[in-house]
Amino acid sequence: MSIRHRTVEIDGVDVFYREAGDPSAPALVLLHGFPTSSIAYQGLIRELAGEFHLIAPDYPGFGHSAAPEDFTYTFDRLADVVDALLDRIGVTRYAIYVHDYGAPVGFRLALRHPERITGIVSQNGNAYEEGLTPFWDPIRKYWADPSKEHGDALRGLLTRQATHWQYTHGVPDAELVDPSLELHDQTLLDRPGNQEIQLALFLDYGTNPPQYPAWQEYLRTHRPPLLALWGRGDEIFGPDGARAYARDLPDARIQLLDAGHFPLTTRLEQSAALIRDFLRGLSD
Repeated sequence: MSIRHRTVEIDGVDVFYREAGDPSAPALVLLHGFPTSSIAYQGLIRELAGEFHLIAPDYPGFGHSAAPEDFTYTFDRLADVVDALLDRIGVTRYAIYVHDYGAPVGFRLALRHPERITGIVSQNGNAYEEGLTPFWDPIRKYWADPSKEHGDALRGLLTRQATHWQYTHGVPDAELVDPSLELHDQTLLDRPGNQEIQLALFLDYGTNPPQYPAWQEYLRTHRPPLLALWGRGDEIFGPDGARAYARDLPDARIQLLDAGHFPLTTRLEQSAALIRDFLRGLSD
């Protein structure tokens, strides 16, 4: 199944997205995390496109989307862009796959349009305080005091060494991780001005934990089918973040994989099989 690579203008910003599958099939919107883009989903799209309609956007500042200096880099604005993109291409009923930054984008969409969400696949996509590990301690300092000193202290998270760690920590066999992925991500992080974009989003991530209660209330009220498919070795969003979903959705399917922060890099076939089975079980 071929993947189409498209760009549309949303509110003056060129937004790139990958699309595959029959548009009349059940839709899955793939929302990427930091520091990557929709390229993370190429393999999963190919695995699933025979049965489902897949849409994977790049947020402004990521991947092949534009990175304008005058864009306000907040999670509210990223959700605005994805929301407008889906309206533009006529996708009004869909499941969401959320990873890392994809969770705050996806849950914002769910709160705005609960009637549109058919289900949620959370792959290391956090919605609970339990999922926040000590990795976040220096970022919490930035939330509490957004000084240049605290911001500059986070620039180490934007280096090739840090990107390599994101892909390889918690992975039993790091030789299974394609280094081209981290090279691609790092090349985009190293673009002029991109560090400031990422620091703005590090700071704005502090708006997400205060919204966790609203996201959890959404889960309790609307009871979307949910699959939490998590790398048990993730030191950014720990596996307790996956288990916590069962508190609000006792019927949630929770599967811990022998993987790290990016399970698709080493457990693609296993993840795809579980996601396929979950999506097949959704009723419209």
